[in-house]
Parts: sequence; C-alpha cells; structure tokens
Amino acid sequence: MADTIAETVELLYTIDQETLTPDQQIALGTALANLAQAERLDQINERLRGIHQVLNAWAMKATVDGGR
Repeated sequence: MADTIAETVELLYTIDQETLTPDQQIALGTALANLAQAERLDQINERLRGIHQVLNAWAMKATVDGGR
C-alpha cells in the first residue's frame, strides 16, 4: 500500500493546479484529502500489526509457560 500511496502523491503533486477548472480543483482537493486519510490508515495498520505481534508473542509465552 505504501508504494501505491507514494506513486499517487507523486502524480498528484505533478498536476499544474493553475490550469485546472474549479471542478477539477475541487476533485484534486478531494483526492488529496483522501490520500491523507489513506496515509493515516496505513500508519494505523502498521501500529496494529506491531500490537498483534506483541500479543501473539505473549499468547505463545503463556501457552508454553502454562504447559510446564
């Protein structure tokens, strides 16, 4: 997902905003807002992955320790 976000950022910032119609400017603004949301969701997803790994490690340790 990060590669797609990076490619989209690059594409959006290459657009010459001076030549856009008002409707296109609104669409670009919407696209940029959606991109910011996607970046934030990607960051949240990465943190959740980390939390999941920690919880899995704890569960595995509890299973091993409980079996002794």
